Amino acid sequence: MPALPKGMPRLAVSGMELIPVRASARTVWLFVRLVTDAGISGLGEASDAFGFANTTKQDALRMEAELRTFFGVARNCSGIEGYWQAAAPLARAGGVIAATACSAVQQALQDIEGQVRGVPTHKLLGTQLRQTLPVYANINRASLPRTPAGFAATARRAVSDGFRAVKAAPFDGFPGADAARHLDQGIACMFAIRDAVGEGVEVMVDCHGFFTVPMAVEVAERLVACRLNWYEEPVAPELVSETLEIGRAIPQHLAGGEMLFGTEGFAPLCQHRAVEIIMPDVKHCGGLRELLRIAELAAKTGITVAPHNPSGPVSTAASVQVGAVLPNFSMLELQWGEAEWRADLLEPAERFAAGSILVPQTPGFGIRLNEKLARAHPI
Repeated sequence: MPALPKGMPRLAVSGMELIPVRASARTVWLFVRLVTDAGISGLGEASDAFGFANTTKQDALRMEAELRTFFGVARNCSGIEGYWQAAAPLARAGGVIAATACSAVQQALQDIEGQVRGVPTHKLLGTQLRQTLPVYANINRASLPRTPAGFAATARRAVSDGFRAVKAAPFDGFPGADAARHLDQGIACMFAIRDAVGEGVEVMVDCHGFFTVPMAVEVAERLVACRLNWYEEPVAPELVSETLEIGRAIPQHLAGGEMLFGTEGFAPLCQHRAVEIIMPDVKHCGGLRELLRIAELAAKTGITVAPHNPSGPVSTAASVQVGAVLPNFSMLELQWGEAEWRADLLEPAERFAAGSILVPQTPGFGIRLNEKLARAHPI
């Protein structure tokens, strides 16, 4: 990283705080604030590291302990690349919680660096290629009841809110007591969504890696008439040979990679072109700069990038900064409809128009946390 101009505040961090916010009965957002010795603060997000289960107070304490480790690394390193070189081996060895903590601290450092330099973070990552980013509505958590009618109603509301693409994961909980019935129900939910939104809206399905190869092929064949924009993670993305086998057998585009870490985690998918769309998550993949490097790796084999982001507004703000500069960017995920007060958690408020979000031109991520509202929703 180039030296800071004379008289500019230092980047060295001196404090850290974890701020848990309960968004719904199912979801807790974990926001991280770093403070520099010059009093400048930056935000990151460490949500969604605990699987499909509700994040508990004990989970938050586990995350805080991991964050303290990576905060200590940040305090002892010079610059963001110095932090990455020291932190990445710890994250690789520590599993998804460590990877998420590592990524959250990296996000906050990027926010701080932009503020210190007086420019939006995206200007430190590359050339801005777009003023707005297309966003799709993940309607999965907002769809209650989890029936065809429930998913259809939620999809209609998202489209009426301006979104032109929606995604659901109706196979969650699979296989249950009756696998065949569960598959039938999930497929019926996807067709109900398609019927509800019509032909002009893109529809995607996330299978969360629940299937075997034969089952994945069967479901894809039954969903052909649903005209999916992509078919996401029918098997775990680490299963590259299985993913390739599925891809050769089905007409839909495959997407995946939401919990992978680092370029090395994405390299097998990209080098074998096992998917058409990769989905690095700024919360888990290593942060903004590593997401950029992953996208560059994907571009070599013609793979597009749709950042995974079923998260809170801080993760969205960080993802927007990267999406602004990616040549192979497709669209960004939004966990839609989970908390009606979500937009006001940030200052200025998070806003979407016609299914897009504006790329800020203010320093760093261009956001501050609404402290009063955040603390009004404790875990």
